[in-house]
Parts: sequence; structure tokens; C-alpha cells
Amino acid sequence: MAEEERKYAVPPAFRLPELRGLRVRAATPRTLTATYYDTGDLRLARSGASLRYRSGDLEPWTVKLPTATTGVREEISLLGPADAPPEDLVWLVASLSRGAPLAPVATLRSVRRAHEVRDGNRVLAEIDDDTVSVLDGRRVARRFREIEVERRDGSRRALDRIEDDLVAAGARTGAFVPKLHRALGDLGPPDLVPPGDVGPHPTAADVVALSVRGAVDRFLRNDPLVRLKQPLDDGDTPVHRMRVACRRLRSDLRTFRRLLDADWGRDLRAELKWFADVLGHARDAEVLRARLHATARADPLADLAVADPGGIAALDAALRDREERALAGVDAAMRAQRYLALVERLTVATGQLPLRELAEDPAEAVLPRLARRPWRDLAAAAPMLRATAPDVFWHEVRILAKKARYAFEAVSPGVPGAGRAAKKIKKVQALLGEHQDAAVAESTWLELSGPAPVTAGRLAERERAAVRGIRAAYPQTWADCGSARLTDWLR
Repeated sequence: MAEEERKYAVPPAFRLPELRGLRVRAATPRTLTATYYDTGDLRLARSGASLRYRSGDLEPWTVKLPTATTGVREEISLLGPADAPPEDLVWLVASLSRGAPLAPVATLRSVRRAHEVRDGNRVLAEIDDDTVSVLDGRRVARRFREIEVERRDGSRRALDRIEDDLVAAGARTGAFVPKLHRALGDLGPPDLVPPGDVGPHPTAADVVALSVRGAVDRFLRNDPLVRLKQPLDDGDTPVHRMRVACRRLRSDLRTFRRLLDADWGRDLRAELKWFADVLGHARDAEVLRARLHATARADPLADLAVADPGGIAALDAALRDREERALAGVDAAMRAQRYLALVERLTVATGQLPLRELAEDPAEAVLPRLARRPWRDLAAAAPMLRATAPDVFWHEVRILAKKARYAFEAVSPGVPGAGRAAKKIKKVQALLGEHQDAAVAESTWLELSGPAPVTAGRLAERERAAVRGIRAAYPQTWADCGSARLTDWLR
């Protein structure tokens, strides 16, 4: 569950003001005692995450995970005895702890005065006025006070209104700092170096570092969501995003291989391929299940979901079983020491890359030549595709399009013109990806036709019709991409 909140520092004499046009209802004050667990070097805290036991809560164990949005964190709570964190939560933060043991690092006792902010019957937000004591055994090491506003049914505009009134009364805005961070003091930088930017005159090394940091950030940000099997708000899945991050980083390491230590790059690409293949089985099942229902709805002759709901249900059950087995494989892989070793290598890579001397040269002087071969391979094969070619040939050109697009995107932060060309290639790749999905789905429906042969046959016919439509659209899509002007920068 996503938790969105804002925090404000306030002086000891601060009084909660009246809020314009809103009613505030105070609850009985509560005393909350929270014990936080972390590694010896505070890997969770330095990453923006936390694992705590808070007495008095219905589900006392809670993990909070950072998201890409400041002030928004994923919150997962479980039951469990007070003496040790639940194994499921320890596993959930494994990519941050990287397998290091967890132990208590801080105990905070807060006197909380909660206030519901209402607009009619709606609770827009909760304002928590917390006086926090940092405990050292039984001794209070220090105290601080903060105001926390947590969004409920209100909009962000409502939070802005509340903030205006709090600031007018003396509350201070600033960086979002969790209580634990205030208690622990200076944590030092996180192990995972964020992507940042390359500046106006980047070297090749700057572009390589940006690429690696961005891909690792996307990979690890989706790690807990894959473990939770949690869908995303935009309809995508964390399995898909994590797999794309894997494959993208593998591709970028191949593009930049002349700039990196050869053994290091080869070994890391092999480990990324291992895990991308594990994710691939689950992703393939996801795609097929979604396509099953989309293809059924798109049947021009009959509504298969109504005409033969049993057939659709039988096919979906077979795919669901395949997906569950694939996700079990993902779970097993993520619990393995091999996966933790991969996470460790990726984390270290964001701060320390084994670069060759050539990487210190200006990006525009070095990077275009690294993208030439993927483009030449695509430009040689793409015009040769014919409507009568076997599916496998279309799939091979799709792979070449993906390699060229990824190479162009990888060098684009340091090479003007590469990003525009990549967008054109992306359209070709997307069309060929749809071709591959339809071709794979066709063979899958026939493979699973046993319990529903008529339904499977009709679905397969519809997929082949989609293949024919894509092949008819392909020549113009490639013509839009194949302009020599798009790749002048390669010369």
C-alpha cells in the first residue's frame, strides 16, 4: 500500500492552527514505541527504507520502501512476535540488505496527537503531531517534535492548502526526512549511486555511468514489487519492468564493451542473462494471459467470451498454472545466493566501474562508432523482409531492431541526433514485437487446444490475421525509419 505524507519541523511552542474551510477532529493521544532493524552499516536507512516493530499496532511489523516520488513510500505490515522480524519482511528488503544480518539500531518513543481533517463526511488527511524521544536503553538521548500530514481521501491540492496554513503558523518545510534518519543523524550516502545527469560536455565515461546507474536503479526499484507480486497503477507489471532493466543493461554493456574491462563486462552480462531468462518465463505467461482475453474480445465473428466461456476459462487456467510455476521460479531465484551476489555487483557498479582509458575521451568522439554495427546489421536485414517470410525471420529482425534502438538510446545522452533516431527504430521494434506476440500466441493456442479445440482454432486464426495485417503495415514503418538523414551522426 502506498503511503503519501509530508513532514514539517516545528518549535516546541507550536500550536496547530485552524484550517480554512475544513474541520479538524482530534483523537486521544497515543504513545508509540518503535524499534528499527537494519544492517550494521545502515543499508536500509541509507537507501530510504525501514523495517520496524511498533507496539500497539494491529500489525506491528512494517517495512517502508522508497518510491520515485518524494514523500510517497510503499508500506507493508505483518503480524509477528516482537523478538525477530518476520521472514517475509526480511526477504522483502533483501536487495537492500544484500543478505547482511538485521539487528535493532534505534528505538523511538512518540507521543502522537492525531487529528482528522474533514470536508463534510470525507477524511482528506490525518495530521499527526509527534513528540519523539530517541531512547538509549531507558535514557532519553534527545527529543524532537514534528508534524506529519498523511493523505487520505483528499487530493494533493488539499495537502497544499493544509501546508499553507501550517507554514503560516510557524511550521517549516524542507527535505523529506523520516524520523529514523533524524534519530540516527548523518547516515552517509546510499550504496546505490543515483543516475544524475551527464552535464553539457560529457565524456564517454559519463555516459556509461549514467546508463549503468539508470538501469540498476530501475532493476532494484522493482525488486520488492516483484517479490510482492504487486501490479502497477499504469497497467504494467514489475516483472516486465525488471526484465526490461536486465535486458537493457546487458545491451548497454555490449554497446560499451570497448570502454569496460572485458572480463568484468562478460561475467556481469552472463549473470544478467541468467536472471532475465528466469523473469522471461513469467513475463511470457503474463503476455499470453492478457492476449488471450484481448484476442477473444477482438474476434469479428462472435464474442468468444460469451459464446464459449468454458473454452476461454480452460485456456486461461492452463496459462495461469504456467504463470504460477514461472513466478515460483522467480521466487526461488531471488532467494538464491547467486541473486544476492548479482545485486551486490550491480550496487557496486553504480559507484565504481572498471573503465578503460578510452572512456575518458569526449562522448561525441567515441560513442558514435559504438552504435554503428547494430545499425548496419538492422539496415541490411530490415529491407529484405517479405510478407511470405517465415515467422522466425521476422523475429530475427525484431531482435536486430531492439539492439539498434538500445544502442542508440545508450549513446544518446552524449551524441545529438541519436535519441531522435532511436524513437523511429522504436516504432519498428514495437510493430515487430506485436508480430512476435501474435505468432507465439497462435502456436500457444494450438498447443493448448486439447480441452477447447474449436475455441483455440478460432483464436489461432485471429492471431494469423493479426500477423498478416502487421506484415502489410511494415514496409511503410521501415521506410519512415530508414532515412539516411536520421543516422548522419554515425559518420
